[in-house]
Amino acid sequence: MKRIWLGVLIAGFAASAGVVQALPPGSTAPEFKGVDSNGVEHSLSEYRGKFVVLEWANQGCPYEQKHYLSGNMESLQKQWTGKGVVWLSIISSAPGQQGYVSPAQENDYLKTMKASPTAALLDPQGTIGHLYDARTTPHMFVIDPTGKLVYQGAIDDKPSPDPSTLKGADNYLSDALNAAMAGKPVAVAVTRPYGCSVKY
Repeated sequence: MKRIWLGVLIAGFAASAGVVQALPPGSTAPEFKGVDSNGVEHSLSEYRGKFVVLEWANQGCPYEQKHYLSGNMESLQKQWTGKGVVWLSIISSAPGQQGYVSPAQENDYLKTMKASPTAALLDPQGTIGHLYDARTTPHMFVIDPTGKLVYQGAIDDKPSPDPSTLKGADNYLSDALNAAMAGKPVAVAVTRPYGCSVKY
């Protein structure tokens, strides 16, 4: 068990080595279109005028499970969508790769977890993932109402799959949204994402 857990930790840190700045803070977030798990097409531009969160997801990733099985991610989704934020979960696992899901499988998962993103976009070709250079699950991005990227990186400052580390964690995502929605600069606009590698 220790050997397997260590492997998970190494994979997580290896996937997130270095602070990713493929899209500099303040740059225009790349436009994209994607189809969700209900067959509805979404584009980033249709949400201009609103804050948008992009969350790269993978049901089987221990780091992702830390946030979902604990209810942390669902709580964040409910909190921020309740304030008018658009939350798009994005699954970029390729067919045949770990984490790939059918629309029905994703809908079943969302229902089981009582998750409430605005939509879950299926990106099996990795088109959206590569546009944003998404590296890990989770990997979080915050886009402001003008279409500018104001945060990218980890969800919090505890790069571990252990749910007990959620207590006392500094949630970078909430910090960014609280600041940006109050018209203040985001103090920490880029952090090192942690988690499982996106399975392109």
